[in-house]
Amino acid sequence: MKIKKYARLVALSHSVFAFPFALWGFALGYKASHPTSWGWKLFWVIAAVVSARTAAMAFNRYADREIDAQNPRTAQREIPRGEVRPWEALGLAVGSAAVFGLSAWMLSPVCGLLSPVALLILLGYSYTKRFTFLSHYVLGIALGLAPIGAYIAMTDKVSYEILLIGMAVALWVGGFDILYALQDEEFDKMAGLYSLPAVWGEKRARLMALISHALAILLLATVGYRLAETVLYWIGWGGFAAFVLYQHRVSQDKSRINRAFFTYNGLASVVFGGLAMLSTFFL
Repeated sequence: MKIKKYARLVALSHSVFAFPFALWGFALGYKASHPTSWGWKLFWVIAAVVSARTAAMAFNRYADREIDAQNPRTAQREIPRGEVRPWEALGLAVGSAAVFGLSAWMLSPVCGLLSPVALLILLGYSYTKRFTFLSHYVLGIALGLAPIGAYIAMTDKVSYEILLIGMAVALWVGGFDILYALQDEEFDKMAGLYSLPAVWGEKRARLMALISHALAILLLATVGYRLAETVLYWIGWGGFAAFVLYQHRVSQDKSRINRAFFTYNGLASVVFGGLAMLSTFFL
């Protein structure tokens, strides 16, 4: 079925990375504003997160279609194999971007005005690896906008803590994207792409990923301290740290990087995000 092909195209299952953090941002915003009506807000936040990620991934597959066809690791993706046509991916990206814009305006005028900036980052990421090794962190910023946007949707403002959360997500995602890029180090060199492993080499890339993750863990500890979170938060924080750091050990074997990328980061997000939300509501 075409829907299944589109779901694989945008790696829909990978939404687990940012989604729990977006819901946590929503919970923090709810606590800060105590709105009388929040059901529709939650609906439009979910719609915004899903459509934003769909737009970004579909556009990435469209923009990278020729690169993917040349890379043995990605040659079996939907566009190179002919299962999804380029215009279909582009159409999905445009349609999803429109849904995201609508969702943002339905949340608040502030969110609506900021939506083009978010789309610029989400869609522009696809081209950054052509000229900078910081592309991993551009992806991180794109996902880090999820909790910040959800918070703004509830409050029409930002807080110091939500900015720290966004930074933590950006560093976490940037770090695991560096590890993921180790699989394509040689291809990126040949293709002239600026992944951090291709530019700095494997050893320094791994060190940068580890530093990024250590900083993300520290930022989330700072958030917990500033918000005086409950023991639930700290259990989640400990689980997050353990899963995130353990992937560095697993990824020493490059054949296991895909498992480290999805399994351990997915668990880190779900465990921490879920317990952080519970802690927020119990305070």
